[in-house]
Amino acid sequence: MITWDDFGKIDIRSGTITDVQDFPKARKPAYQLTIDFGPLGIKRSSAQITHHYTKEALLNKQVVAVVNFPVKQIASFFSECLVLGVYDENNNVVLLQPDKQVKNGQKIG
Repeated sequence: MITWDDFGKIDIRSGTITDVQDFPKARKPAYQLTIDFGPLGIKRSSAQITHHYTKEALLNKQVVAVVNFPVKQIASFFSECLVLGVYDENNNVVLLQPDKQVKNGQKIG
């Protein structure tokens, strides 16, 4: 079990994907995402979401991400946030996203 204080340490924000690139150096199929978090700025993330999403479908999509993890190097790419999703029955990620448009950088609670 965690406490409310533990949960409060996780900074989860809304953002909009502004660029999507293939990530051929990743061990599993993935994209390199550029995400606009409004006042928090632009962050990049590696995401294994190629099964359910094309690059074109991801462009301008709002997502939910943890923005206060340390930077993680994946091959030659530096991932600055963790985009959140739910694993489907085949272990492929389905993205979490607001069901209405919100401002980039809004805190999730």
